[in-house]
Amino acid sequence: MDTTRPRPLAATARWLYPLALAVLVVVASGRSQVAAPQIVNIDKFAHFSIFGLLATLVARSPGMRHAWIAVLVVSLFGMSDELRQSFTPGRFVEIADWAADTAGAIIAVTAYAWWSWYRRLLEMPLRLPRVGRRRPSAVANDETAPSVTSPTA
Repeated sequence: MDTTRPRPLAATARWLYPLALAVLVVVASGRSQVAAPQIVNIDKFAHFSIFGLLATLVARSPGMRHAWIAVLVVSLFGMSDELRQSFTPGRFVEIADWAADTAGAIIAVTAYAWWSWYRRLLEMPLRLPRVGRRRPSAVANDETAPSVTSPTA
């Protein structure tokens, strides 16, 4: 059995994260009012960060062989999202938002593609303890386990 290729279901599931984030972006940008702190240009930082994350998720999805394709796809998605906002009351197109989207995608995907320490950090599996199971060290050494004595009458 070839363990280097992801199973079909696992490969498909890796596309769920970028698709879910894209849906959240579309839903949030379709609102007339977006809740954000009153800090100057905080929306540009949000665009940069979210689209950088989206581009990284697309770049590491199955079937992506070239990082620049992920940047292009996310940049076009950002442009189409900005154009779609023009149809939402109270919203308008900002070229600076699209520039922040594209810059975030370029920098994030470049970091992912060229810096192996960053890629290893992002690909590191989470090691969460399982609830309800004893640790192997406690099982191996029964003296460390609490003893239960029954009261004698």
